[in-house]
Amino acid sequence: MFSPFDPEKDERKRRPLGFARGQVPVRVLVPNIVTLIGLCAGLTAIRLGIEHRWDLAVAALVFAAFLDGIDGHVARLLKASSRFGAELDSLADFVNFGVAPAIIMFSWALEDLHSLGWIAVLVFAVCSALRLARFNVSLDRTDAPAWQNAFFVGVPAPAGALILLLPIYAQDLGLQFPSLTPLVLLYTLAIALLMVSNVPTFSVKMIGQRIPREHVLPVFVLAALFIALLLTYPSLTLAVGSVLYLALIPVSAFRYLLAKRKAEEHAKTQNGKSDNAKGHGKDEPATKASRSNADTSLSSKS
Repeated sequence: MFSPFDPEKDERKRRPLGFARGQVPVRVLVPNIVTLIGLCAGLTAIRLGIEHRWDLAVAALVFAAFLDGIDGHVARLLKASSRFGAELDSLADFVNFGVAPAIIMFSWALEDLHSLGWIAVLVFAVCSALRLARFNVSLDRTDAPAWQNAFFVGVPAPAGALILLLPIYAQDLGLQFPSLTPLVLLYTLAIALLMVSNVPTFSVKMIGQRIPREHVLPVFVLAALFIALLLTYPSLTLAVGSVLYLALIPVSAFRYLLAKRKAEEHAKTQNGKSDNAKGHGKDEPATKASRSNADTSLSSKS
């Protein structure tokens, strides 16, 4: 299941009796256990949605999204990344962010539309699967420029699942809309299309792996504030976050076009410099040849 390797890359720390006898270190299992806990949370969200316990269903889905955000970091921190873990994470993401939100939304509003509502959630689940498959394929690409790492192609599956439930957050806040069910159907299809679209969206990679020392305490304060707001006012926090994310999609597309234009201009500049350098290199032999011919003509005249 797990290919043997030496995570410490130190011959003095290697224990030949470990993997040789089929034993796996516990730290290798920790990221996969986190992924499985997230999968259980997503399946529980499906059950709670069927039982019409919307608040708990949303809470379980948010918890699954939180675990999905940390399992990769845990794997890299423990040096326990594996192909098995990557495949398990992808399958869990489809259940948590493709199937679970679709079932919750169908049970909440689209069930009244019968077949039309079911078709809408089917489209959402299929688009989520396609989005995850495209993301897995993009991980194998090594020819992409560095500036593209700050953007995703389309809306990520976890973000799509959370913003899909925006009508539920709005209803919890006391907002009522006329003819809500048809609006929910159109909204579900729109989010599904955003996930498989080529619209660039901001990636968490743009935050960076390091921050200045003077920003450490403010980051801690903001993180504590966000968690406090999420636990105290979950619907309001999730609603504001979803609206802000949707509002940032045009901004991310504009920033992507600017970055692409700068990269193209930089490439043209580099190509122009290389062409000039080649041109000077070709002119130099010709200049030397003309000088030698001039010297020969002067000597013949003398």
